[in-house]
Amino acid sequence: MTQSRNEPLGAEKGSTSRRTVLATLGALPVLTVAPSAARASDAGAVTAAATAVIDPSATRQTIRGFGGMSHAAWIGELTAAQRDTAFGTGDGRLGFSLLRIPVPEDRAAWNRDLATAKRAVELGAAVIASPWNPPASMVETFVHGSQTNARRLRYDMYGAYAQHLNDFNTYLRNNGVNLYAISVQNEPDYAQDWTWWTPTEMVRFLRENAGSIGTRVIAPESFQYLRNMSDPILNDSAALANVDVIGAHLYGTSFANFPYPLFKQKGAGKELWMTEVYYPNSTDSADLWPQALDVGEHIHRAMVDAEFQAYIWWYIRRSYGPMREDGTISKRGATMAHFARFVRPGYTRVEATAKPAADVYVSAYRGGGSTVVVAVNKGAAAVSQQFTLANSAGPTVSSWLTDASRNVASQGTTAVSNGSFTVTLPARSMMTFVIR
Repeated sequence: MTQSRNEPLGAEKGSTSRRTVLATLGALPVLTVAPSAARASDAGAVTAAATAVIDPSATRQTIRGFGGMSHAAWIGELTAAQRDTAFGTGDGRLGFSLLRIPVPEDRAAWNRDLATAKRAVELGAAVIASPWNPPASMVETFVHGSQTNARRLRYDMYGAYAQHLNDFNTYLRNNGVNLYAISVQNEPDYAQDWTWWTPTEMVRFLRENAGSIGTRVIAPESFQYLRNMSDPILNDSAALANVDVIGAHLYGTSFANFPYPLFKQKGAGKELWMTEVYYPNSTDSADLWPQALDVGEHIHRAMVDAEFQAYIWWYIRRSYGPMREDGTISKRGATMAHFARFVRPGYTRVEATAKPAADVYVSAYRGGGSTVVVAVNKGAAAVSQQFTLANSAGPTVSSWLTDASRNVASQGTTAVSNGSFTVTLPARSMMTFVIR
């Protein structure tokens, strides 16, 4: 991503070996919902849906978290209060557990996002970093299609570039931030404004140089989850050995292209992250309703269809982002919080009936002694939705609701018995249930 894709720039103001470091890293009867929750009267007629069966014993991917990008050079720093709103987990917070920051090409700028990164870590978040360009001394220009001043990393500078990434990792570690992972390049296949990489160049760097980097490595971060960038990595055992996270962006990626069979076949021991997106656009207000529910469906599909382990938004604070410019949470942010606040790092997605009704999307997660269910109703009618937990059930269920007038509003806690409960999902709404 570059700022110019969605807004004019002028409108804004010697390390330990990677393998040694990685060895030390972690690698119910019918429920009557509280009156303030979804009532049939909220949406007129109520339609019935098929039962959504949740099976906590059928485990899928481990979730690393949800988050966003801080880029102080382009849009200014988050304030202290905004950092707490972004990474805090209580009421009125986004609950983000992941922060993405840039790797500046100029070492003098390495401290730009440090304060935000340190506070994110203090609040329990993990930090990743992505470079847009190597230092200027490592770059050469070439002709790329009609672009006569395209940039690429000089082939004789691959080792020096790996050291540059390593040095940034060391700088952060020495200043209290242990990077979870560092990327080789942001969007190497959409690089009119930064540095191009071909799939062959990416594989060569991973094979020959990435092994010296002292933290996990992310690649390739294709702007559109294009497989011509990631397939060569998965098909090259030496390159794959030196990458830990297959990273992707989802700009314009159709839902049909979310599943990745080759990763399932060859990605054992690797992680699959969605490291940047805004959705559905950067032109509308993040408070446009019910359009903000599109974000809820997008995250659902990223977790269920694509089986990503992480979902990271572009700028945290923006008119189209999860946080408004005044530091308060937008409608898009509320839909993200339904996942981020309750599905915490280390939780595991479990099998659930993904679409029990035409406009209803359900996903479920297990961790911390709880089962978390997130339901999105994009339909114009309220839906009577029964949830049944196979093989296990907690004694109580707590719920939170976002609709046109409420943002992640608590709906109270109710006893559960016999492994099943029924709620009315209001028209055009989103709910999270925590069963414990």
